[in-house]
Amino acid sequence: MPLLEETALPQDHPPTVPVVIIGNGPSGICLSYLLSGYKPYLDTTTVHPNQILYRKLQETKHLPITEQDLEYLSEGLEGRSRNPVAVLFDTLLHPNADFGYEFPSVLQWRKDKQHHIPHLVLGRSSPGGAWHAMEGSMLTISLGIWMELPGFLMFFSTRCRDTTNDRATPEEISSYYQNYVKIKGLQKNFVENTYVTSIQKLCRGRSEEVVELGHSIGCVLWEVRGYQQVQNNAHIPFCLFAENVVLATGASDSPIRLGVEGEDLPFVYHSISDLGLALGRGQLDMNSDPVLVVGAGLSAADAVLCACNSNVRVLHVFRKSTEDSDLIFKQLPKTLYPEYHKVYNMMSQAVNYTSFPDHCVVSFQSDMKCLLQGINTLKAFKVSMALVLIGTNPDLFFLKGQGQYLGQDPTKPISCKQNPVDIYPYTFECTKEPGLFAMGPLVGDNFVRFLKGGALGITSCLLKRLKKKEKLISNGGNDFI
Repeated sequence: MPLLEETALPQDHPPTVPVVIIGNGPSGICLSYLLSGYKPYLDTTTVHPNQILYRKLQETKHLPITEQDLEYLSEGLEGRSRNPVAVLFDTLLHPNADFGYEFPSVLQWRKDKQHHIPHLVLGRSSPGGAWHAMEGSMLTISLGIWMELPGFLMFFSTRCRDTTNDRATPEEISSYYQNYVKIKGLQKNFVENTYVTSIQKLCRGRSEEVVELGHSIGCVLWEVRGYQQVQNNAHIPFCLFAENVVLATGASDSPIRLGVEGEDLPFVYHSISDLGLALGRGQLDMNSDPVLVVGAGLSAADAVLCACNSNVRVLHVFRKSTEDSDLIFKQLPKTLYPEYHKVYNMMSQAVNYTSFPDHCVVSFQSDMKCLLQGINTLKAFKVSMALVLIGTNPDLFFLKGQGQYLGQDPTKPISCKQNPVDIYPYTFECTKEPGLFAMGPLVGDNFVRFLKGGALGITSCLLKRLKKKEKLISNGGNDFI
């Protein structure tokens, strides 16, 4: 990404915004929805199947969930997220979903303009984030209903689909998210084609300019700098101050690399979209040298399927054994994910597919050969292209030390699976930085189904602080921090 050019800023005094959200994917969209005054109440016409939770909800049914005690409501709930508020919000939106039930949501949404918290959502593309860059013909790992955001159902295309396989394509998902922002009237909060290059904490007294902005209550501000890309690739720099910053950047910024010789050669790629481009241009066919796919996750499986469906030969390399119980293909129900079980079956029998379990890549050579290391073997193959699909990490280059100090283990880089951002569980505020929040994959919620919990926790936190702040101001006090 190009860095901000040091030119004169368009304003003498940059504007101040209560909340700036970095990232306009489903995390940022959902948070914008709640910050815009949409409040979740218990729908009294429904009954939650969890009787303990239902009794708790009835105790304060006159209050929106955002104004209730989230720790109390979350107590005792279990789910597929490490974050209790994510589990709570999911069970309110999709009761008993993990048991195969399709109970309706027990929430009713009401718009309250008085509880709107002004905010900006900064994104590199149109609302939807990384979903616009995904291969459009594949199916999502999650069910379509789990990809929905609050208050707006997703309608699938009319193409034929197995009734037991109710999943959506990335194309449908990205279109849904764009329409969601329009239908919910959130457009004014979103700024597209925006690249953040620096986020710095400014304490009161560090700069006269900060003091002059009217923050007599002594809060810490964040300076957000970057640029907006406009026509002809021109860059317009910007600078603004934020009382709170939310990191909602997702996990797809920086592909994980093998770190082997030749990985920077032009035939080695780290995105499945590059395979789609090569197929679309007619650069690959049944007579081409095979495509090498490295990895045993769902992205690698999608690449295998994409190539095989186009009659392109595939060499599939992964470190695990085909009998390893940790293989993702063995963890997915066959009825819901038949295509991934197809890949697993292909590992032992396929015409245009050869798997290399218990293997790793030693090097890539300039003559388009790849050297593979097995348990007791060393093999070389000529390939047409190589796809290294072993995961991605977030790129927080715009933070001090690339944000590493925010992790649960501050001695290691931020990783969505191994070292997520350390947050307070019911507010999603970073434990190391007051006023800085994180949500979605950055805190370990890699599925849309659970990242919505971050929006609930952050909104609840900010509303309660705003209420406390207004009370102190109305009492004439200046000691609120």
